[in-house]
Amino acid sequence: MEISALFARREPVFSCEFFLPKTPEETDAFLCDVRALKAFNPSFVTLTYGAGGSARDRTIAVAGRMHNEVGIETACHLAGITHTRPEIARNLERIRALGITNIVALRGDRPKDRAAPLPGDFPHALDLVAFIRKAGGFHLAVAGYPEGHPETRSREADIARLAAKVRAGGEWVITQLFFDNRHYFDFTAAARRAGVTAPIVPGIMPVTGFAQLKRFTTMCGASIPPQMAADLESIQDDAEAVVRYGITWATRQCRELLERGAPGIHFYTLNRSRSTAEILVALRKAG
Repeated sequence: MEISALFARREPVFSCEFFLPKTPEETDAFLCDVRALKAFNPSFVTLTYGAGGSARDRTIAVAGRMHNEVGIETACHLAGITHTRPEIARNLERIRALGITNIVALRGDRPKDRAAPLPGDFPHALDLVAFIRKAGGFHLAVAGYPEGHPETRSREADIARLAAKVRAGGEWVITQLFFDNRHYFDFTAAARRAGVTAPIVPGIMPVTGFAQLKRFTTMCGASIPPQMAADLESIQDDAEAVVRYGITWATRQCRELLERGAPGIHFYTLNRSRSTAEILVALRKAG
C-alpha cells in the first residue's frame, strides 16, 4: 500500500508508532499488543529503528513480522547517521524482500558517547531521503519539528530543512510530539509559506507518567504547557489518574486538530495500546 495515497481520501488517517522490544524474547508479547491495537483499525503503524548493533537487524525483522504475520501496513523507520551507503542499500533490499514499501527516513539520534564526527555517509536526513528515492520503489515519510529540532539554529533553518527533505522525496511529514496545538498550526503555516505541500501529520503522545513525560520532553525539545504541568504535579502519584488525564488531554488535542484540518493523527504509543485505543474510540464516536 502507498501510505501517502491515503491522505487523498476524505477521512482522517490514524497511525500508531511502536518501538523495538528491548530483547528478542519480548517480541512475541509485543506482537500480541500490536494485534490488539489492530482491532481499532489504524491505517498503518511504524516501528522505530534500533540503530545499535543487532538491533538494526532486529528492527527490520520485527517490522516484517508486523507487516506479514499481524497483517497490518507497516512503515519501517530507517536512520542513516551511523550507516554507510552499502549498509543502507543492503537494508533497503531486506525491507523490500519483506514486502514493505513505506519508510520513515530519519537522521537518527547522535550517540551520546561520541563527540567526534560519525563515520556514516548520511549526516543529515536529507542525504538518506535522496539516497532512498534514487534507489526507487519506496514511499517516504520525513520528520517535522513544531517546536524546532533540539539542534536547530533557527526556526527558519528548520523549515528550510523540512522543505528540502520534501523536495528530495518526502511524501508526508510526521511531526515530533507536542502538547499545545498552537505549535502545530504555526509550524504548518510556516511550512506552507515555504512551499511544503505534503500532508503534515501531527504526532500525539498520550501521557502515561509524569516523570516519563519530563524525560521525553527534555530529550526531544518539546514543552509542557503550564496547566498540564500543574495538573500532573498534583496527581503524579496516582498512576490511573495520570493515564486518564493523558487520554482526556490528547483526545481534546486530536479533536481540535482534526476539526481545523489536520490530515490525521500519528500516535506515539510507547508500546501501550490502551490510551491510543480509547482515544480512537472517542474520536470515532464524535464523528
